[in-house]
Amino acid sequence: MEKTFNPQAIERTLYQNWEEKGYFSPSGAGQPYSIMIPPPNVTGSLHMGHAFQDSIMDALTRYHRMKGHNTLWQVGTDHAGIATQMVVERKILAEEGKTRHDYGREAFTDKIWEWKEESGDTITRQLRRLGASVDWDTERFTMDKGFYAAVQEVFVRLYEDDLIYRGKRLVNWDPKLHTAISDLEVENKEVKGNMWHLRYPLADGEKTAEGKDYIVVATTRPETMLGDTSVAVNPEDERYKALIGKEIILPLVNRRIPIVGDEHADMEKGTGCVKITPAHDFNDNEVGKRCNLPMINIMTLNGDIRQQGEAFNHDGTVNQTVDTIIPEAYHGMERFAARKQIVADFDALGLLEKIDDHTLMVPYGDRSGVVIEPLLTDQWFVRAAPLAEPAIEAVEDGRIQFVPKQYENMYFSWMRDIQDWCISRQLWWGHRIPAWYDDAGNVYVGRNEEEVREKHNIPSPVVLKQDADVLDTWFSSALWTFGTLGWPEQTDRLKTFHPTDVLVTGFDIIFFWVARMIMMTMHFMKDDSSEGKGGKPQVPFKYVYVTGLIRDENGDKMSKSKGNVLDPLDMIDGIDLETLVEKRCGNMMQPQLAAKIEKRTRAAFPEGIAAHGTDALRYTLYSLASTGRDINWDMNRLEGYRNFCNKIWNAANYVKMNIDGQDTGLNDEPIDLTLADRWIISRLQRIEAQIEKNLADFRLDHASQNLYDFIWNEYCAWYLELSKPVLWDENAPAARQRGTRRTLVRVLESIMRLAHPFMPYLTEEIWQNIKQSAGVEGETLMLQNYPVSDASKIDETAERDIEWLKSFISGIRNIRAELNIGPGKPLNVLLRNTSTDDIARLEDNLTFLKSLAKLDDIRVLEAGEEAPMSTTQLVGSMEVLVPMAGLIDKDKEIARLSKELDRYAKEVARFEGKLNNEKFISKAPAEVVASEKAKLAEAQAAKAKLAEQLEAIKAL
Repeated sequence: MEKTFNPQAIERTLYQNWEEKGYFSPSGAGQPYSIMIPPPNVTGSLHMGHAFQDSIMDALTRYHRMKGHNTLWQVGTDHAGIATQMVVERKILAEEGKTRHDYGREAFTDKIWEWKEESGDTITRQLRRLGASVDWDTERFTMDKGFYAAVQEVFVRLYEDDLIYRGKRLVNWDPKLHTAISDLEVENKEVKGNMWHLRYPLADGEKTAEGKDYIVVATTRPETMLGDTSVAVNPEDERYKALIGKEIILPLVNRRIPIVGDEHADMEKGTGCVKITPAHDFNDNEVGKRCNLPMINIMTLNGDIRQQGEAFNHDGTVNQTVDTIIPEAYHGMERFAARKQIVADFDALGLLEKIDDHTLMVPYGDRSGVVIEPLLTDQWFVRAAPLAEPAIEAVEDGRIQFVPKQYENMYFSWMRDIQDWCISRQLWWGHRIPAWYDDAGNVYVGRNEEEVREKHNIPSPVVLKQDADVLDTWFSSALWTFGTLGWPEQTDRLKTFHPTDVLVTGFDIIFFWVARMIMMTMHFMKDDSSEGKGGKPQVPFKYVYVTGLIRDENGDKMSKSKGNVLDPLDMIDGIDLETLVEKRCGNMMQPQLAAKIEKRTRAAFPEGIAAHGTDALRYTLYSLASTGRDINWDMNRLEGYRNFCNKIWNAANYVKMNIDGQDTGLNDEPIDLTLADRWIISRLQRIEAQIEKNLADFRLDHASQNLYDFIWNEYCAWYLELSKPVLWDENAPAARQRGTRRTLVRVLESIMRLAHPFMPYLTEEIWQNIKQSAGVEGETLMLQNYPVSDASKIDETAERDIEWLKSFISGIRNIRAELNIGPGKPLNVLLRNTSTDDIARLEDNLTFLKSLAKLDDIRVLEAGEEAPMSTTQLVGSMEVLVPMAGLIDKDKEIARLSKELDRYAKEVARFEGKLNNEKFISKAPAEVVASEKAKLAEAQAAKAKLAEQLEAIKAL
């Protein structure tokens, strides 16, 4: 082994060897254990969230592989409809000056496939750098041939079960990308805007309770008033309840619309009157359903004002009775320009009551960056409520458990109020919806056009056109656990590895992905059925381990716009400051923001980021894997765990130095285990049991801390030191040295197996160098058995004896530190108040004590014998005294103690002054007074002790 640990020298070579030799593939033997990787976008690159979750999945996978399970970690990527289409559109525009329309649909999708083959494997290459032991041989893609068949099959079956339908519904519409998007793709931003108060005249001479011939509505989107179909007031509102059923004249449009009673109108908020635009607001849409109001769409797909409104009933049918005229002045006007014009026209008519400043949340498309418009469009929907019922029951009865359990409440709140799911997207890249239309607009759903014609007896002269929309990527990813395993074919892999064991995911997609996977899986996967249609529904996974969100060191969410993103690969391989600055600021369009980010980056990382290696990064992530939602990143922890890696490497080098070419007890020669040997073996059993429990509970933070404490504070800090007096003693019995060498290397080998799921590279490299001396066979540590605690090896007597020894040595070290005595200066020690156990332990461990505490002599004081002036430490009830004569500079120690005594005298005076103050005593709470009295007593005791020490020093 090299003298110093250099992760860059070993990581790529080790990973290539693992992958080439097929160690990641399922073994085919043992109890099945499977995890499905949440498929990252094919356009993506590794970020801290990926690194965090993938490290957790790898630790669980490696652990179960070493437990002898038939382990599968299924890998794959998502086709990422919008993101991928945008990447390729920007590429052809920059390189060729063309749009997708210049290519046409088929040729453009061919371009996307070309891009995918050339550039779509960035994140999978990065996964390898992280040490992910996924089964690369069965990597899947949500647009591959097999997965395509699964998606088509699910759509057709759901349609046949009347769980998919096409309808005109309100959706999040992106006017730039011309597609519906999911709530997860909407980014709500706080924006400073206005609240416009508009007067709506009452019809037929009606008056309010205050005698006014109008009511006032407040809105942040005046342009939508062109599509108003009512005004809502609260039925309990005395100001307006008499107007319910009356009408107003909608300004500018001159359409009569009713006043309705609905609890959506808040009596305490605004004017108490709410304009209702069911075609352009989700809350208004719900009011419209309750009050049977028509929906009038006033916008084009670009977000411009239409020349004529479109009126629909809530069942999607055209409403022929509603006036849909839009004044000519607004025809074709961009929506925000129309807002300004409408406000100006209200003002000109004397109908603008007032304008207030108002801070509001505005929805933006996370890809396009434009304001999202709620819009009525023809879309495909899944009836979610029937699918939700068994999915709710599966969590209620414990077939699926959330970790932490509190996230079940989030799941239930969404699922028990579930809305139908819009699954169509107006894109070219994705799973095209398997539906065909004839010229009359009739729709036919089937797996292909041939099946449609045969099923519905449609002759070839009749032209059929396939639906132009594609399916939401969440639809295809909802099939992930069974689609990746070969469904709809009943493959051996599907039968072996489904249901999967655990899903590792973030809380933000519990509804968008987790819930939908549960619903889809339970509908299509059934036990005891060759076709998946009968039997008990299968769950997709038994546990949902919900991780927190990693934020920056200040608790802020990492984002490119803030310039606080940390690339996990930069922490593995390192990055110089100038490259880091360029990486964060190079593509910033705003110079002022770029300058701000550059300044922050240079302040935070004045020397760039040093290389820490994969193991240090992973261990830091495990240490942060608590059950809380938010996790603040800590570079100091990363530094600390890099030091931890170095500590292990140095310990392994020490072991190798003492075992290479030496007898480690492999030939059945007699061995004699020292107290230290028995102790470390005993402690190993306890740590193995703790780690086993914590991994079972998904507490990787606790497991990693268990391991850290054992390696650093017990094996390295104490056991290695306790081995030296034995190994370096030329007169020590051969059996004893043999026993210590064997213990040294076998405990280290066990540590490597314990730590391997957390630190795969470091442990593999060390294990390869010590396995022969430890008497272990095998090609790789990855396939060794995970250590199992053996209660018969727990030696409580040895543990108590070593704790006594550690306390003794630590006490001497504390004395040295207090008196500034060098570690190499031999000391004489006196013992007082010793028990029978103390004497026995002293006799058994005299060599260890003298060697590790650097002691010349240890003597037990006779009964009644006066001890010289000494400094004292307690080991249990036994006093350990170090005579001070000749050890300290008397004058310096007097000066030091005098200064400390003076400080405590001032503290005593301060507390006494406060407690003698009647105002303080009378006004302060009782607990505060009690606290101050306790502080006074503590300061008085310290002062008295210092005074006693000072007098003793003076008497030397």
